[in-house]
Amino acid sequence: MNALLRTTALATLALTCMARADAGTLVLESWRTDDKALWDTVLLPAFTKAHPGITVKFTPTAPPEYNSVVAARLASGSAGDLITCRPFDVSLDLYKKGHLEKLNGNPALNNFPDSAKVAWQTDDGKDTYCVPMASVIHGFFYNKKIFAELGLKPPATEAEFYADLDKVKASGKYVPMSLGTADQWDTSQVVFTGIGPNYWKGEDGRKALIAGKAKFTDPQFVAVWQTMAKWPPYLAKGYQAQTYGDSQTLFASGKAAIIPAGSWDIAFYQKEAGLDFGAFAPPVQKAGDPCYISDHADIGMGINTASKNKADAKVFLDWIASKEFADLYTNKATGFFSLSKFGVQVQNPVAQQMVGWRAQCKSTIRLNAQIMSRGEPSMENELWNVNSQVLNGKLTPQQAADRIQSGFAKWYHPAASK
Repeated sequence: MNALLRTTALATLALTCMARADAGTLVLESWRTDDKALWDTVLLPAFTKAHPGITVKFTPTAPPEYNSVVAARLASGSAGDLITCRPFDVSLDLYKKGHLEKLNGNPALNNFPDSAKVAWQTDDGKDTYCVPMASVIHGFFYNKKIFAELGLKPPATEAEFYADLDKVKASGKYVPMSLGTADQWDTSQVVFTGIGPNYWKGEDGRKALIAGKAKFTDPQFVAVWQTMAKWPPYLAKGYQAQTYGDSQTLFASGKAAIIPAGSWDIAFYQKEAGLDFGAFAPPVQKAGDPCYISDHADIGMGINTASKNKADAKVFLDWIASKEFADLYTNKATGFFSLSKFGVQVQNPVAQQMVGWRAQCKSTIRLNAQIMSRGEPSMENELWNVNSQVLNGKLTPQQAADRIQSGFAKWYHPAASK
């Protein structure tokens, strides 16, 4: 009898341990393939140290395939427990389909301002389904060696910006600005969304379009394309065939003075021996104008509603919302800035410059990230094409504005949707 009891007890203990082992394993889905080493060697060990009973496996999917692959896995029930969330509509669609856990009332969300949470909320703001992680900031990088050689200073106004470009061009030694139109996305997500907020006044202009109180044919939007139309004389010969990678190489090699860039590229350029670069914010139109920056909510984290281990997944989300994670991610994933309320001491000098713009300028998100790319024609796709064609001299600024507004008006009727 005693032997039987002992056997039963041992079997029960073994089953309990097995259950705990299964319960303590989480699979994390992400598109950040470049961050695998960071998660495996820094972030996850830090989490495990604080929560030794929980194991997390980071399983990224290549960025171009991530949206479709994760959506398919969620639909089939084979997705991981933790879902890295793209901002706005992609994740909102997953939530509407019942794939992301509602996080309303989760104390972890108190560590973030309302402006950070909006990227992962329903349009009415009633439901939140992902914890915010980080944003990226848009601006310009400049080669300090070239600037010193030619006696240039980082520009604050457009007049100073063009004066710098003219001096570089006159020297005949360097390409004034490294930018191509072959890939198209950078002309939209880096250039248009980077310089535009100073014209349409950031959130005021974006929300006016959504409310139907402004149109892309209004002067403050047309002016952005007018500015872009001035840039071709400062670009490299054959820029129409120049990819984003080509632009990076041109700047990294010290052959170009300026490049429109996102903070995510800081780590890439810092790998280049001998390249000393700094950053400046998109120049304002004239001295004294208020400045605006694209400080785009880029990445969040949610829980798969089909997860069999939601308790541990919630523990992980709590850690994502902690000061420890904010410090680690900001300083290890260089160029990605915590969206939390915690004061993070940014160590990288260029990243420190860029995040410092938050104290000087008003932040906004990419213009069409919320609501405006839901219909057909897709505004995201249209902007890629239109912005490239303006730089290529194939469309006038007014034609660009007409095309975007016409496509938007075909499906978006704000008055009717209220």
